[in-house]
Amino acid sequence: KEDMPRMSIDQEDGPHQRVDPKDNRYPYCIVWSPLPPISWVLPFIGHTGICTSEGVIHDFAGPYTIGTEQMAFGNPTRYIQLDPTKCRKMDWDAGVEEGNRIYRKRMHNICCDNCHNHVAQCLNEMGYKTGNYGMISIGVWCFFEGKFTSVSAIVKTYLPFTIILFLILYFSGSLS
Repeated sequence: KEDMPRMSIDQEDGPHQRVDPKDNRYPYCIVWSPLPPISWVLPFIGHTGICTSEGVIHDFAGPYTIGTEQMAFGNPTRYIQLDPTKCRKMDWDAGVEEGNRIYRKRMHNICCDNCHNHVAQCLNEMGYKTGNYGMISIGVWCFFEGKFTSVSAIVKTYLPFTIILFLILYFSGSLS
Protein backbone atom coordinates (compact mmCIF):
# COMPACT_ATOMS: atom_id res chain seq x y z
CA LYS A 1 0.00 0.00 0.00
CA GLU A 2 2.96 2.35 0.56
CA ASP A 3 3.85 2.55 -3.15
CA MET A 4 0.26 2.94 -4.31
CA PRO A 5 -0.18 6.16 -6.28
CA ARG A 6 -2.52 8.65 -4.67
CA MET A 7 -4.43 10.07 -7.56
CA SER A 8 -7.62 12.01 -7.64
CA ILE A 9 -9.86 11.04 -10.52
CA ASP A 10 -10.27 14.75 -11.19
CA GLN A 11 -6.54 15.32 -11.74
CA GLU A 12 -5.33 15.75 -15.28
CA ASP A 13 -1.85 14.30 -14.76
CA GLY A 14 -2.10 11.54 -17.31
CA PRO A 15 -3.30 11.32 -20.87
CA HIS A 16 -6.52 9.53 -19.89
CA GLN A 17 -7.61 10.79 -16.49
CA ARG A 18 -11.04 11.75 -17.76
CA VAL A 19 -13.57 9.44 -19.35
CA ASP A 20 -13.44 9.80 -23.14
CA PRO A 21 -16.07 7.71 -24.97
CA LYS A 22 -14.87 8.96 -28.39
CA ASP A 23 -11.44 7.38 -27.78
CA ASN A 24 -12.98 4.46 -25.86
CA ARG A 25 -11.06 5.35 -22.67
CA TYR A 26 -12.57 4.87 -19.23
CA PRO A 27 -9.92 5.23 -16.50
CA TYR A 28 -10.75 3.46 -13.23
CA CYS A 29 -14.16 2.41 -14.54
CA ILE A 30 -16.53 -0.48 -14.70
CA VAL A 31 -18.11 -0.43 -18.16
CA TRP A 32 -21.34 -1.99 -19.46
CA SER A 33 -22.80 -2.71 -22.87
CA PRO A 34 -26.01 -4.42 -24.02
CA LEU A 35 -25.82 -8.16 -24.63
CA PRO A 36 -28.00 -8.93 -27.67
CA PRO A 37 -30.55 -10.51 -27.74
CA ILE A 38 -30.80 -10.92 -23.95
CA SER A 39 -30.76 -7.15 -23.28
CA TRP A 40 -33.54 -6.68 -25.85
CA VAL A 41 -35.89 -8.55 -23.52
CA LEU A 42 -34.23 -7.84 -20.18
CA PRO A 43 -32.52 -4.44 -20.52
CA PHE A 44 -30.89 -4.69 -17.09
CA ILE A 45 -28.75 -7.64 -18.23
CA GLY A 46 -25.60 -6.83 -20.18
CA HIS A 47 -21.89 -7.34 -20.62
CA THR A 48 -19.33 -5.76 -18.26
CA GLY A 49 -15.65 -4.96 -18.28
CA ILE A 50 -13.14 -3.17 -16.06
CA CYS A 51 -10.62 -0.56 -17.15
CA THR A 52 -7.06 0.21 -16.14
CA SER A 53 -5.80 3.55 -14.86
CA GLU A 54 -5.13 4.48 -18.49
CA GLY A 55 -8.72 3.63 -19.43
CA VAL A 56 -8.00 0.43 -21.38
CA ILE A 57 -10.98 -1.94 -21.25
CA HIS A 58 -10.54 -5.57 -20.12
CA ASP A 59 -13.46 -7.99 -20.36
CA PHE A 60 -14.02 -11.71 -19.89
CA ALA A 61 -15.03 -12.25 -23.51
CA GLY A 62 -15.34 -16.04 -23.55
CA PRO A 63 -13.67 -19.22 -22.37
CA TYR A 64 -10.07 -18.51 -21.32
CA THR A 65 -10.23 -15.11 -23.06
CA ILE A 66 -9.68 -11.61 -21.70
CA GLY A 67 -10.39 -9.02 -24.37
CA THR A 68 -8.53 -5.71 -24.30
CA GLU A 69 -9.34 -2.34 -25.86
CA GLN A 70 -12.72 -3.43 -27.30
CA MET A 71 -15.58 -5.15 -25.49
CA ALA A 72 -16.95 -8.39 -26.92
CA PHE A 73 -20.39 -6.89 -27.67
CA GLY A 74 -19.53 -3.35 -28.73
CA ASN A 75 -18.41 -0.15 -27.08
CA PRO A 76 -19.66 0.65 -23.59
CA THR A 77 -22.97 2.43 -23.25
CA ARG A 78 -22.64 2.91 -19.47
CA TYR A 79 -19.81 3.38 -17.03
CA ILE A 80 -19.10 3.94 -13.36
CA GLN A 81 -15.86 5.72 -12.53
CA LEU A 82 -14.40 4.56 -9.22
CA ASP A 83 -11.90 6.08 -6.81
CA PRO A 84 -8.54 4.23 -6.94
CA THR A 85 -7.60 5.52 -3.49
CA LYS A 86 -10.22 3.12 -2.04
CA CYS A 87 -8.10 0.05 -2.94
CA ARG A 88 -6.94 -1.61 0.31
CA LYS A 89 -4.92 -4.65 -0.85
CA MET A 90 -3.12 -3.68 -4.05
CA ASP A 91 -3.21 -0.83 -6.52
CA TRP A 92 -5.88 -0.61 -9.21
CA ASP A 93 -3.89 -1.90 -12.18
CA ALA A 94 -2.41 -4.79 -10.17
CA GLY A 95 -5.96 -5.82 -9.16
CA VAL A 96 -7.14 -5.73 -12.77
CA GLU A 97 -4.13 -7.77 -13.91
CA GLU A 98 -4.59 -10.33 -11.13
CA GLY A 99 -8.28 -10.74 -12.01
CA ASN A 100 -7.30 -11.12 -15.67
CA ARG A 101 -4.68 -13.73 -14.78
CA ILE A 102 -7.27 -15.78 -12.89
CA TYR A 103 -9.94 -15.51 -15.59
CA ARG A 104 -7.57 -16.43 -18.43
CA LYS A 105 -7.72 -19.92 -16.89
CA ARG A 106 -11.52 -20.04 -16.53
CA MET A 107 -14.28 -21.49 -18.67
CA HIS A 108 -17.02 -18.94 -19.36
CA ASN A 109 -20.50 -19.81 -18.09
CA ILE A 110 -23.16 -17.23 -18.88
CA CYS A 111 -25.12 -17.92 -15.68
CA CYS A 112 -22.47 -18.65 -13.06
CA ASP A 113 -18.96 -17.51 -14.05
CA ASN A 114 -19.15 -14.63 -16.46
CA CYS A 115 -18.01 -11.07 -17.17
CA HIS A 116 -19.70 -9.76 -14.01
CA ASN A 117 -17.76 -12.29 -11.94
CA HIS A 118 -14.53 -11.18 -13.66
CA VAL A 119 -15.13 -7.54 -12.71
CA ALA A 120 -16.02 -8.61 -9.15
CA GLN A 121 -12.81 -10.70 -8.96
CA CYS A 122 -10.70 -7.69 -10.00
CA LEU A 123 -12.35 -5.45 -7.39
CA ASN A 124 -12.00 -8.12 -4.71
CA GLU A 125 -8.31 -8.66 -5.57
CA MET A 126 -7.55 -4.95 -5.15
CA GLY A 127 -9.69 -4.82 -2.01
CA TYR A 128 -11.87 -2.04 -3.39
CA LYS A 129 -13.93 -0.60 -0.53
CA THR A 130 -15.67 -3.66 0.97
CA GLY A 131 -13.86 -6.14 -1.29
CA ASN A 132 -16.95 -8.34 -1.25
CA TYR A 133 -18.38 -8.14 -4.76
CA GLY A 134 -20.25 -10.72 -6.81
CA MET A 135 -22.11 -11.13 -10.08
CA ILE A 136 -25.41 -9.70 -8.80
CA SER A 137 -23.88 -6.71 -7.00
CA ILE A 138 -21.96 -5.71 -10.15
CA GLY A 139 -25.10 -5.97 -12.30
CA VAL A 140 -27.26 -3.97 -9.88
CA TRP A 141 -24.52 -1.36 -9.45
CA CYS A 142 -24.17 -0.87 -13.22
CA PHE A 143 -27.92 -0.69 -13.80
CA PHE A 144 -28.70 1.81 -11.06
CA GLU A 145 -25.52 3.92 -10.96
CA GLY A 146 -24.05 3.61 -14.45
CA LYS A 147 -23.85 6.84 -16.41
CA PHE A 148 -24.71 6.67 -20.10
CA THR A 149 -21.92 7.58 -22.51
CA SER A 150 -24.29 9.48 -24.85
CA VAL A 151 -27.89 9.87 -25.96
CA SER A 152 -27.30 7.25 -28.66
CA ALA A 153 -26.15 4.87 -25.90
CA ILE A 154 -29.54 5.26 -24.22
CA VAL A 155 -31.24 4.49 -27.53
CA LYS A 156 -28.98 1.47 -28.14
CA THR A 157 -29.81 0.17 -24.67
CA TYR A 158 -33.59 0.69 -24.60
CA LEU A 159 -34.92 0.90 -28.19
CA PRO A 160 -34.98 -2.87 -28.86
CA PHE A 161 -36.78 -3.50 -25.54
CA THR A 162 -39.27 -0.71 -26.28
CA ILE A 163 -40.03 -2.11 -29.75
CA ILE A 164 -40.52 -5.65 -28.41
CA LEU A 165 -42.72 -4.38 -25.57
CA PHE A 166 -44.80 -2.33 -28.01
CA LEU A 167 -45.24 -5.35 -30.33
CA ILE A 168 -46.29 -7.58 -27.43
CA LEU A 169 -48.82 -5.00 -26.25
CA TYR A 170 -50.09 -4.38 -29.78
CA PHE A 171 -50.58 -8.04 -30.71
CA SER A 172 -52.10 -8.91 -27.34
CA GLY A 173 -54.79 -6.27 -27.96
CA SER A 174 -53.73 -4.14 -25.01
CA LEU A 175 -53.24 -1.06 -27.18
CA SER A 176 -56.64 -1.16 -28.89
